Amino acid sequence: MNAIDVLVLNFEEVRRRSIKLWTSIPQEKLLWKPDPEAMSCIEMIRHVLESEHYYYQAIKNKGSLANYKSPFENQPYTTVEAELLLAEPYRLEFMETVQSFANEDLTSIQIDRSDVGYIRDLGDMLLRVAYHESVHTGQLLDYLRSANVTIPKIWD
Repeated sequence: MNAIDVLVLNFEEVRRRSIKLWTSIPQEKLLWKPDPEAMSCIEMIRHVLESEHYYYQAIKNKGSLANYKSPFENQPYTTVEAELLLAEPYRLEFMETVQSFANEDLTSIQIDRSDVGYIRDLGDMLLRVAYHESVHTGQLLDYLRSANVTIPKIWD
């Protein structure tokens, strides 16, 4: 297994566990949030999916995007399944791109996000994308505990 294979496996595992959690949220709890300033459950799911799309565009651009147009913008929040369907073509394209990279690309391609404080190798940036989703998975677990929702076993 090479580094690209490991990255792909990590992306697949993170998303599998996220979906297991997301689809366990009762429809009536999707708009729940712990306080007025927080994202709701469905907003956080959208944030994760939309952020992955942004990061993918930034990776293709080799840096931050001055004029990012989100395909998620102005889409109503409905269900987790609808969010996943909306994101599916972008996820497939992103994963195909990850699989197309050579191991050498992970250190030779630089992603310039100095506007937000960093320039990173492609490998580092790809790990950040998965980490971002993982952090929000943990946050949603806390949300659901606070909302007295039964937590699925995502650590199988």
